[in-house]
Amino acid sequence: MFIAIVPAYNEEKRIGSVVRSLFHHVDTVVVVDDASKDNTAAEARRAGAHVLVHRINRGQGAALETGHMYAREHGATYVLHFDGDGQFQVEDIAPALAHLQKTQADMLLGSRYLDGRSKLPWLKRHIIHPLGKLMNKIFANVTLSDAHNGFRILNKRALMYIVIGQDRMAHATEIPYLAQKHGLTIVEFPVKVVYHEYGQKMSGGFWIIRDLLIGRFIR
Repeated sequence: MFIAIVPAYNEEKRIGSVVRSLFHHVDTVVVVDDASKDNTAAEARRAGAHVLVHRINRGQGAALETGHMYAREHGATYVLHFDGDGQFQVEDIAPALAHLQKTQADMLLGSRYLDGRSKLPWLKRHIIHPLGKLMNKIFANVTLSDAHNGFRILNKRALMYIVIGQDRMAHATEIPYLAQKHGLTIVEFPVKVVYHEYGQKMSGGFWIIRDLLIGRFIR
């Protein structure tokens, strides 16, 4: 069973089309509504998704782990992480899954830098991305072409070991750290990202560092 996990917060305008498009590529779509203040959950259900709701806003990492728990309980063979804002392209799913299977890796991470299809804002390309690569090197001891990309496919083995403890955006560094810790193999694959707005600000990087430091020293 191939399950798509879609973390969503205030995405009522796009979540329906995202869910409907995913059904052409996966068996089940699970939307984790992270205490949205709009009609995200209702729109996702209307589109056919199984919806899990956080009563308080916990963050994207927590939403993904809620989806992981559902996937483990329902015997998922593969799990796809896919954002609810329409930035990812469903056309990348089938070739990415085929590449994961061909290489027999445990986890595939999408990359905006392996081809020229993604047009990144200047701040992301020149500030946030280098900072993310540095965090991955320091905290996860791994070098990736794309430090923080939300497009991922995990096989069943990876799903068992990738138990996300970082509730917010620091999960993007925690995931490769856990992969290294548990001896999981990682491959990267080119994916296209279309930006509707600028998203993460520079201050977000410092919050990620804080969360990673706290997570490292309280374990």
